[in-house]
Amino acid sequence: MYDSIVKIKELTFYYDNHIVLEDIDLEIKQKDMLAIMGPNGGGKTTLIKIILGLLRPYSGTVEVFGREPEKTRRMIGYLRQYQDLDTDFPISVFDVVLMGRYKGIARRYSSRDREAARKALDLLKIYDMRERHIKQLSGGQFQRMLLARAIVGDPKLLLLDEPLNSIGPEMQHEIYDLFLKLSERMAVVFVTHDVSAISKYMDKIACLNRRLYYHGPKEGSLGRLEEAYKCPVEIIAHGVPHRVLKEH
Repeated sequence: MYDSIVKIKELTFYYDNHIVLEDIDLEIKQKDMLAIMGPNGGGKTTLIKIILGLLRPYSGTVEVFGREPEKTRRMIGYLRQYQDLDTDFPISVFDVVLMGRYKGIARRYSSRDREAARKALDLLKIYDMRERHIKQLSGGQFQRMLLARAIVGDPKLLLLDEPLNSIGPEMQHEIYDLFLKLSERMAVVFVTHDVSAISKYMDKIACLNRRLYYHGPKEGSLGRLEEAYKCPVEIIAHGVPHRVLKEH
């Protein structure tokens, strides 16, 4: 068992001779609850794709569970920012979630696979929608279905690229609470712009804008967030008492 499940050293990546990531050092440990933050175009999604093995760095090293990233995909749950599912395709919510069990075309899903899908749907509170066609779902319900598919394989690392964009504020809090529970058995990594949420739910922050400006506990991140975003940032920690993680 690896304490550090992702190790990135001196990573640099180019798109068409344009530098996207430069000299990145990052370590993700078991049970981390990490938010990756930074402006649009700062390389956040690219970094996630490199961890998944979908992109190869120009230079530097990336290890996931001590191996090359492309050899560990079945240990990772992933929800990307934009989905291209054909909503006219004749498939139910249950079957979409079941697809996350990584079976080949010729292999049948077992009773264990189906039970895992039922548990994931129940966890996301959409089990009663399991027989619906996916076109019948609202935006928030559709996103919860995709989240259920991401966790149904019981991954050891969960990568989420702005996963709550289509979900209302009340449901967002429930899902953040869900991810806190999931982080007891896996590392959870968010790409997000939700500065207020990190004060309550996240343990660590990575501030990324081509370079990694900061990686560590959220309380030390404010100045580096402002440096990455090139503008003032205020983080409010909700609860009793309220705290602003900044001298004021």
